[in-house]
Amino acid sequence: MSPSRLAIHGGTPVRSSYLPYGKQVIDEEDIASVVKVLRSDFLTSGPAIERFESEIAKFTGAKYAVTFSSGTAALHGACYAAGIGEGDEVITTPMTFAASANCVLYQGGKPVFADIDPLTYNLDPARIKENITDRTKAIIPVHFTGQPAELDEIIQIARENNLIVIEDAAHALGAKYRNKSIGSIGDMTMFSFHPVKHITTGEGGMITTNNPLYYEKLLQFRTHGITRDQSRLRGNHGPWYYEMQFLGFNYRITDIQTSLGASQLSKIGSFIEKRKQLAEWYTQKLSPIEEILLPHQRSYVDSSWHLFIIRLQLSKLTAGRKEIFQALQKENIGVNVHYIPVYLHPYYESLGFQKGICPVAESCYEEFITLPLFAGMDHRDVMDVVEAVKKVISHYSNK
Repeated sequence: MSPSRLAIHGGTPVRSSYLPYGKQVIDEEDIASVVKVLRSDFLTSGPAIERFESEIAKFTGAKYAVTFSSGTAALHGACYAAGIGEGDEVITTPMTFAASANCVLYQGGKPVFADIDPLTYNLDPARIKENITDRTKAIIPVHFTGQPAELDEIIQIARENNLIVIEDAAHALGAKYRNKSIGSIGDMTMFSFHPVKHITTGEGGMITTNNPLYYEKLLQFRTHGITRDQSRLRGNHGPWYYEMQFLGFNYRITDIQTSLGASQLSKIGSFIEKRKQLAEWYTQKLSPIEEILLPHQRSYVDSSWHLFIIRLQLSKLTAGRKEIFQALQKENIGVNVHYIPVYLHPYYESLGFQKGICPVAESCYEEFITLPLFAGMDHRDVMDVVEAVKKVISHYSNK
Protein backbone atom coordinates (compact mmCIF):
# COMPACT_ATOMS: atom_id res chain seq x y z
CA MET A 1 0.00 0.00 0.00
CA SER A 2 1.14 3.53 -0.77
CA PRO A 3 2.58 5.48 2.19
CA SER A 4 1.95 8.82 0.47
CA ARG A 5 0.44 11.69 2.44
CA LEU A 6 -3.32 11.84 2.49
CA ALA A 7 -4.98 14.70 0.62
CA ILE A 8 -6.95 15.54 3.75
CA HIS A 9 -3.58 16.21 5.42
CA GLY A 10 -2.26 18.35 2.57
CA GLY A 11 -1.06 15.64 0.19
CA THR A 12 -1.84 15.30 -3.52
CA PRO A 13 -5.25 13.69 -4.28
CA VAL A 14 -5.28 10.43 -6.20
CA ARG A 15 -7.51 12.06 -8.81
CA SER A 16 -7.38 15.57 -10.19
CA SER A 17 -11.15 15.57 -10.84
CA TYR A 18 -14.06 14.40 -8.69
CA LEU A 19 -15.57 10.98 -9.46
CA PRO A 20 -19.24 10.81 -8.36
CA TYR A 21 -20.64 7.65 -6.81
CA GLY A 22 -23.34 7.45 -9.49
CA LYS A 23 -24.27 9.24 -12.68
CA GLN A 24 -26.49 8.83 -15.74
CA VAL A 25 -25.03 7.85 -19.12
CA ILE A 26 -26.74 9.80 -21.91
CA ASP A 27 -25.79 9.52 -25.59
CA GLU A 28 -26.94 11.18 -28.82
CA GLU A 29 -29.53 8.48 -29.40
CA ASP A 30 -31.16 9.34 -26.07
CA ILE A 31 -31.15 13.04 -26.89
CA ALA A 32 -32.65 12.39 -30.33
CA SER A 33 -35.46 10.33 -28.80
CA VAL A 34 -36.43 13.24 -26.54
CA VAL A 35 -36.21 15.77 -29.36
CA LYS A 36 -38.50 13.55 -31.45
CA VAL A 37 -41.18 13.71 -28.76
CA LEU A 38 -40.74 17.47 -28.36
CA ARG A 39 -41.58 17.80 -32.05
CA SER A 40 -44.57 15.47 -31.82
CA ASP A 41 -48.20 16.09 -30.87
CA PHE A 42 -47.89 14.50 -27.41
CA LEU A 43 -45.76 15.67 -24.51
CA THR A 44 -47.73 13.73 -21.91
CA SER A 45 -50.42 11.01 -21.78
CA GLY A 46 -49.38 9.92 -25.27
CA PRO A 47 -48.08 6.79 -27.04
CA ALA A 48 -44.51 6.93 -25.69
CA ILE A 49 -45.79 6.00 -22.23
CA GLU A 50 -47.58 2.84 -23.30
CA ARG A 51 -44.61 1.88 -25.48
CA PHE A 52 -42.21 2.18 -22.53
CA GLU A 53 -44.56 0.22 -20.28
CA SER A 54 -44.82 -2.53 -22.88
CA GLU A 55 -41.05 -2.74 -23.26
CA ILE A 56 -40.45 -2.92 -19.49
CA ALA A 57 -43.11 -5.62 -19.17
CA LYS A 58 -41.43 -7.61 -21.94
CA PHE A 59 -37.97 -7.11 -20.43
CA THR A 60 -39.04 -8.30 -16.96
CA GLY A 61 -41.47 -10.98 -18.10
CA ALA A 62 -44.39 -9.34 -16.32
CA LYS A 63 -47.89 -9.18 -17.84
CA TYR A 64 -48.45 -5.53 -16.94
CA ALA A 65 -46.42 -2.41 -16.23
CA VAL A 66 -47.61 1.01 -15.05
CA THR A 67 -45.36 4.09 -15.05
CA PHE A 68 -45.38 6.75 -12.34
CA SER A 69 -43.76 10.14 -11.84
CA SER A 70 -41.26 8.63 -9.39
CA GLY A 71 -40.36 5.39 -7.69
CA THR A 72 -41.92 6.76 -4.50
CA ALA A 73 -45.20 7.45 -6.30
CA ALA A 74 -45.07 3.92 -7.71
CA LEU A 75 -44.66 2.44 -4.22
CA HIS A 76 -47.57 4.57 -3.01
CA GLY A 77 -49.67 3.21 -5.85
CA ALA A 78 -48.70 -0.36 -4.98
CA CYS A 79 -49.71 0.15 -1.35
CA TYR A 80 -53.06 1.52 -2.50
CA ALA A 81 -53.61 -1.38 -4.89
CA ALA A 82 -52.71 -3.82 -2.10
CA GLY A 83 -55.48 -2.32 0.02
CA ILE A 84 -53.21 -1.09 2.80
CA GLY A 85 -55.12 1.22 5.11
CA GLU A 86 -55.47 2.59 8.61
CA GLY A 87 -53.91 0.29 11.20
CA ASP A 88 -52.42 -2.19 8.72
CA GLU A 89 -48.82 -3.22 9.28
CA VAL A 90 -46.26 -3.73 6.53
CA ILE A 91 -42.92 -5.38 7.22
CA THR A 92 -39.88 -3.91 5.49
CA THR A 93 -36.16 -3.36 5.94
CA PRO A 94 -34.57 -0.37 7.65
CA MET A 95 -31.59 -0.58 5.24
CA THR A 96 -33.21 1.43 2.47
CA PHE A 97 -34.25 4.89 1.36
CA ALA A 98 -37.15 6.33 3.37
CA ALA A 99 -39.63 5.87 0.50
CA SER A 100 -39.82 2.10 1.13
CA ALA A 101 -41.52 2.83 4.46
CA ASN A 102 -43.07 6.23 3.72
CA CYS A 103 -45.40 4.63 1.16
CA VAL A 104 -47.04 2.69 4.00
CA LEU A 105 -47.54 5.85 6.05
CA TYR A 106 -49.17 7.58 3.06
CA GLN A 107 -51.93 4.96 3.27
CA GLY A 108 -52.38 5.26 7.03
CA GLY A 109 -50.53 2.03 7.69
CA LYS A 110 -47.61 1.31 9.99
CA PRO A 111 -44.18 0.22 8.72
CA VAL A 112 -42.60 -2.51 10.83
CA PHE A 113 -38.84 -2.81 10.51
CA ALA A 114 -37.28 -6.27 10.51
CA ASP A 115 -33.52 -6.73 10.68
CA ILE A 116 -31.23 -7.68 7.81
CA ASP A 117 -29.06 -10.64 6.92
CA PRO A 118 -25.46 -9.84 7.98
CA LEU A 119 -24.05 -11.27 4.73
CA THR A 120 -26.32 -9.94 1.98
CA TYR A 121 -27.75 -6.96 3.91
CA ASN A 122 -31.18 -7.90 2.58
CA LEU A 123 -34.30 -8.44 4.69
CA ASP A 124 -33.84 -11.56 6.86
CA PRO A 125 -36.77 -14.00 6.45
CA ALA A 126 -36.37 -15.21 10.04
CA ARG A 127 -36.82 -11.65 11.29
CA ILE A 128 -39.90 -11.25 9.09
CA LYS A 129 -41.54 -14.20 10.84
CA GLU A 130 -40.84 -12.67 14.24
CA ASN A 131 -42.68 -9.48 13.30
CA ILE A 132 -45.89 -10.89 11.84
CA THR A 133 -49.07 -10.01 13.74
CA ASP A 134 -52.77 -10.21 12.99
CA ARG A 135 -52.46 -6.68 11.57
CA THR A 136 -49.75 -7.53 9.04
CA LYS A 137 -50.95 -6.94 5.49
CA ALA A 138 -47.84 -6.98 3.29
CA ILE A 139 -44.07 -7.37 3.05
CA ILE A 140 -41.85 -4.92 1.17
CA PRO A 141 -38.45 -6.56 0.61
CA VAL A 142 -35.78 -4.33 -0.92
CA HIS A 143 -33.27 -5.84 -3.34
CA PHE A 144 -30.40 -3.98 -1.74
CA THR A 145 -27.53 -2.95 -4.06
CA GLY A 146 -29.14 -4.98 -6.87
CA GLN A 147 -28.86 -8.40 -5.21
CA PRO A 148 -32.31 -10.02 -4.95
CA ALA A 149 -33.65 -10.78 -1.49
CA GLU A 150 -34.57 -14.33 -0.45
CA LEU A 151 -37.77 -14.41 -2.48
CA ASP A 152 -38.58 -18.12 -2.12
CA GLU A 153 -38.69 -17.85 1.66
CA ILE A 154 -40.37 -14.45 1.66
CA ILE A 155 -43.11 -15.53 -0.73
CA GLN A 156 -43.64 -18.75 1.24
CA ILE A 157 -44.05 -16.72 4.44
CA ALA A 158 -46.48 -14.44 2.62
CA ARG A 159 -48.58 -17.34 1.34
CA GLU A 160 -48.75 -18.94 4.77
CA ASN A 161 -49.98 -15.69 6.28
CA ASN A 162 -52.11 -14.33 3.42
CA LEU A 163 -49.78 -11.39 2.83
CA ILE A 164 -48.99 -9.36 -0.28
CA VAL A 165 -45.39 -9.05 -1.50
CA ILE A 166 -44.37 -5.69 -2.97
CA GLU A 167 -40.77 -5.87 -4.13
CA ASP A 168 -38.78 -2.65 -3.97
CA ALA A 169 -36.48 -3.24 -6.93
CA ALA A 170 -35.25 0.35 -7.25
CA HIS A 171 -31.73 -1.14 -7.33
CA ALA A 172 -32.50 -4.27 -9.30
CA LEU A 173 -33.64 -3.70 -12.88
CA GLY A 174 -32.12 -6.60 -14.82
CA ALA A 175 -31.37 -8.73 -11.76
CA LYS A 176 -32.44 -12.38 -11.57
CA TYR A 177 -33.45 -14.72 -8.77
CA ARG A 178 -33.02 -18.42 -9.56
CA ASN A 179 -33.02 -17.51 -13.28
CA LYS A 180 -36.29 -15.58 -12.97
CA SER A 181 -36.26 -11.89 -13.83
CA ILE A 182 -36.97 -9.48 -11.00
CA GLY A 183 -40.30 -7.87 -11.86
CA SER A 184 -42.11 -11.10 -12.66
CA ILE A 185 -42.05 -12.85 -9.27
CA GLY A 186 -43.83 -10.97 -6.46
CA ASP A 187 -47.37 -9.57 -6.44
CA MET A 188 -46.03 -6.15 -7.48
CA THR A 189 -42.52 -4.87 -8.15
CA MET A 190 -41.30 -1.28 -8.16
CA PHE A 191 -38.48 0.04 -10.34
CA SER A 192 -36.89 3.49 -10.15
CA PHE A 193 -35.52 5.53 -13.04
CA HIS A 194 -33.66 8.17 -11.05
CA PRO A 195 -30.40 9.25 -12.78
CA VAL A 196 -28.17 7.07 -10.59
CA LYS A 197 -30.14 3.93 -11.45
CA HIS A 198 -29.48 1.51 -14.33
CA ILE A 199 -31.58 3.52 -16.77
CA THR A 200 -33.12 6.93 -16.28
CA THR A 201 -36.16 8.98 -17.20
CA GLY A 202 -34.90 11.90 -15.09
CA GLU A 203 -37.40 11.10 -12.36
CA GLY A 204 -39.76 8.19 -12.75
CA GLY A 205 -40.89 4.82 -11.50
CA MET A 206 -42.76 1.70 -12.56
CA ILE A 207 -44.84 -1.07 -11.07
CA THR A 208 -44.90 -4.45 -12.78
CA THR A 209 -47.49 -7.07 -11.90
CA ASN A 210 -49.18 -10.18 -13.24
CA ASN A 211 -52.45 -9.34 -11.48
CA PRO A 212 -55.07 -7.60 -13.69
CA LEU A 213 -56.92 -6.16 -10.69
CA TYR A 214 -53.78 -4.49 -9.36
CA TYR A 215 -53.06 -3.24 -12.86
CA GLU A 216 -56.42 -1.51 -13.18
CA LYS A 217 -56.14 0.04 -9.71
CA LEU A 218 -52.65 1.34 -10.45
CA LEU A 219 -53.73 2.96 -13.72
CA GLN A 220 -56.62 4.75 -12.05
CA PHE A 221 -54.68 5.69 -8.90
CA ARG A 222 -52.03 7.63 -10.85
CA THR A 223 -54.72 9.73 -12.56
CA HIS A 224 -56.72 11.19 -9.64
CA GLY A 225 -58.83 8.04 -9.35
CA ILE A 226 -60.43 8.93 -12.70
CA THR A 227 -61.56 6.43 -15.31
CA ARG A 228 -63.04 6.71 -18.80
CA ASP A 229 -63.58 2.96 -19.08
CA GLN A 230 -67.18 2.59 -20.32
CA SER A 231 -67.61 -0.73 -18.52
CA ARG A 232 -66.83 0.84 -15.15
CA LEU A 233 -68.77 4.11 -15.33
CA ARG A 234 -71.83 4.55 -13.11
CA GLY A 235 -73.39 6.85 -15.68
CA ASN A 236 -72.66 8.22 -19.13
CA HIS A 237 -73.57 11.75 -20.17
CA GLY A 238 -71.78 11.56 -23.51
CA PRO A 239 -68.43 10.79 -25.19
CA TRP A 240 -66.66 13.37 -23.01
CA TYR A 241 -67.77 11.73 -19.77
CA TYR A 242 -65.39 10.43 -17.10
CA GLU A 243 -65.67 9.71 -13.39
CA MET A 244 -63.46 10.19 -10.37
CA GLN A 245 -64.34 7.08 -8.41
CA PHE A 246 -61.86 7.37 -5.54
CA LEU A 247 -59.23 9.80 -4.29
CA GLY A 248 -56.20 9.17 -6.45
CA PHE A 249 -53.17 11.31 -7.23
CA ASN A 250 -51.61 13.04 -10.19
CA TYR A 251 -48.66 10.66 -10.48
CA ARG A 252 -48.43 10.61 -14.26
CA ILE A 253 -45.14 10.56 -16.11
CA THR A 254 -44.57 12.37 -19.42
CA ASP A 255 -43.86 11.19 -22.96
CA ILE A 256 -40.66 13.21 -22.80
CA GLN A 257 -39.43 11.09 -19.90
CA THR A 258 -40.61 7.74 -21.22
CA SER A 259 -39.06 8.33 -24.64
CA LEU A 260 -35.74 8.77 -22.83
CA GLY A 261 -36.49 5.66 -20.78
CA ALA A 262 -37.19 3.54 -23.86
CA SER A 263 -33.96 4.69 -25.49
CA GLN A 264 -32.06 3.90 -22.29
CA LEU A 265 -33.72 0.49 -21.99
CA SER A 266 -32.36 -0.49 -25.41
CA LYS A 267 -28.90 -0.28 -23.82
CA ILE A 268 -29.71 -1.99 -20.51
CA GLY A 269 -27.74 -5.12 -21.40
CA SER A 270 -24.50 -3.23 -21.96
CA PHE A 271 -25.12 -1.06 -18.89
CA ILE A 272 -25.50 -4.09 -16.61
CA GLU A 273 -22.53 -5.91 -18.14
CA LYS A 274 -20.40 -2.83 -17.53
CA ARG A 275 -21.52 -2.65 -13.90
CA LYS A 276 -20.66 -6.33 -13.45
CA GLN A 277 -17.23 -5.77 -14.95
CA LEU A 278 -16.60 -2.82 -12.63
CA ALA A 279 -17.67 -4.91 -9.63
CA GLU A 280 -15.36 -7.72 -10.73
CA TRP A 281 -12.41 -5.33 -10.99
CA TYR A 282 -13.18 -3.94 -7.54
CA THR A 283 -13.38 -7.44 -6.09
CA GLN A 284 -10.10 -8.52 -7.65
CA LYS A 285 -8.16 -5.46 -6.54
CA LEU A 286 -9.68 -4.89 -3.10
CA SER A 287 -9.93 -8.48 -1.83
CA PRO A 288 -6.41 -8.51 -0.31
CA ILE A 289 -7.26 -5.63 2.04
CA GLU A 290 -7.94 -7.22 5.44
CA GLU A 291 -9.50 -4.11 6.93
CA ILE A 292 -12.61 -4.23 4.70
CA LEU A 293 -15.27 -6.75 3.76
CA LEU A 294 -16.47 -6.93 0.15
CA PRO A 295 -20.05 -7.66 -1.00
CA HIS A 296 -21.21 -11.26 -0.53
CA GLN A 297 -23.19 -12.67 -3.45
CA ARG A 298 -25.51 -15.68 -3.27
CA SER A 299 -24.75 -18.31 -5.93
CA TYR A 300 -28.36 -18.50 -7.15
CA VAL A 301 -28.89 -14.78 -7.74
CA ASP A 302 -27.66 -12.52 -10.50
CA SER A 303 -27.14 -9.00 -9.15
CA SER A 304 -27.57 -5.99 -11.39
CA TRP A 305 -24.94 -4.19 -9.26
CA HIS A 306 -26.52 -0.85 -8.51
CA LEU A 307 -24.09 -0.25 -5.63
CA PHE A 308 -20.71 -1.58 -4.53
CA ILE A 309 -20.44 -1.34 -0.76
CA ILE A 310 -17.39 -2.03 1.37
CA ARG A 311 -17.79 -2.74 5.07
CA LEU A 312 -15.07 -1.40 7.33
CA GLN A 313 -13.56 -3.71 9.94
CA LEU A 314 -13.32 -0.95 12.51
CA SER A 315 -11.48 -3.15 15.02
CA LYS A 316 -8.57 -3.19 12.55
CA LEU A 317 -8.59 0.57 12.02
CA THR A 318 -7.53 3.56 14.09
CA ALA A 319 -10.29 5.81 12.75
CA GLY A 320 -14.05 5.65 12.40
CA ARG A 321 -16.14 5.61 9.24
CA LYS A 322 -16.51 9.40 9.23
CA GLU A 323 -12.75 10.02 9.11
CA ILE A 324 -12.22 7.42 6.39
CA PHE A 325 -15.17 8.75 4.38
CA GLN A 326 -13.84 12.32 4.54
CA ALA A 327 -10.34 11.18 3.60
CA LEU A 328 -11.63 9.36 0.52
CA GLN A 329 -13.64 12.39 -0.56
CA LYS A 330 -10.53 14.55 -0.32
CA GLU A 331 -8.86 12.10 -2.71
CA ASN A 332 -11.66 13.13 -5.14
CA ILE A 333 -13.49 9.83 -4.76
CA GLY A 334 -17.23 10.44 -4.48
CA VAL A 335 -18.06 7.90 -1.81
CA ASN A 336 -21.50 7.76 -0.22
CA VAL A 337 -23.33 5.85 2.53
CA HIS A 338 -26.39 3.64 1.93
CA TYR A 339 -28.34 3.89 4.18
CA ILE A 340 -29.18 5.58 7.45
CA PRO A 341 -31.62 3.05 8.97
CA VAL A 342 -35.02 4.57 8.25
CA TYR A 343 -36.31 4.52 11.82
CA LEU A 344 -33.35 6.61 13.01
CA HIS A 345 -34.61 9.65 11.10
CA PRO A 346 -36.16 12.32 13.38
CA TYR A 347 -39.62 11.94 11.85
CA TYR A 348 -39.69 8.22 12.57
CA GLU A 349 -38.41 8.86 16.08
CA SER A 350 -41.39 11.18 16.52
CA LEU A 351 -43.63 8.20 15.65
CA GLY A 352 -42.13 6.21 18.52
CA PHE A 353 -39.43 4.20 16.77
CA GLN A 354 -36.27 3.78 18.83
CA LYS A 355 -32.66 2.86 18.26
CA GLY A 356 -31.86 -0.79 18.91
CA ILE A 357 -34.73 -2.54 17.11
CA CYS A 358 -32.52 -3.76 14.23
CA PRO A 359 -29.00 -4.17 15.63
CA VAL A 360 -27.51 -5.76 12.49
CA ALA A 361 -28.67 -2.87 10.31
CA GLU A 362 -27.40 -0.33 12.81
CA SER A 363 -23.99 -2.00 12.98
CA CYS A 364 -23.77 -2.13 9.18
CA TYR A 365 -24.68 1.53 8.92
CA GLU A 366 -21.71 2.46 11.11
CA GLU A 367 -19.36 0.48 8.84
CA PHE A 368 -20.66 0.98 5.27
CA ILE A 369 -19.06 3.06 2.54
CA THR A 370 -20.40 3.04 -1.02
CA LEU A 371 -17.80 3.26 -3.78
CA PRO A 372 -18.48 4.85 -7.19
CA LEU A 373 -20.20 2.51 -9.65
CA PHE A 374 -21.92 3.53 -12.88
CA ALA A 375 -21.80 2.47 -16.52
CA GLY A 376 -19.83 5.54 -17.60
CA MET A 377 -16.79 4.51 -15.53
CA ASP A 378 -13.75 2.83 -17.03
CA HIS A 379 -10.84 0.75 -15.75
CA ARG A 380 -8.79 3.85 -14.92
CA ASP A 381 -11.60 5.15 -12.73
CA VAL A 382 -11.73 1.85 -10.84
CA MET A 383 -7.96 1.88 -10.35
CA ASP A 384 -8.16 5.42 -9.00
CA VAL A 385 -10.76 4.30 -6.46
CA VAL A 386 -8.70 1.24 -5.54
CA GLU A 387 -5.57 3.37 -5.11
CA ALA A 388 -7.46 5.81 -2.88
CA VAL A 389 -8.96 3.05 -0.74
CA LYS A 390 -5.55 1.43 -0.29
CA LYS A 391 -3.95 4.77 0.51
CA VAL A 392 -6.53 5.73 3.12
CA ILE A 393 -6.94 2.29 4.70
CA SER A 394 -3.14 1.90 4.92
CA HIS A 395 -2.90 5.20 6.77
CA TYR A 396 -5.55 4.22 9.31
CA SER A 397 -4.68 0.53 9.67
CA ASN A 398 -3.65 -0.53 13.16
CA LYS A 399 -1.36 -3.27 11.88
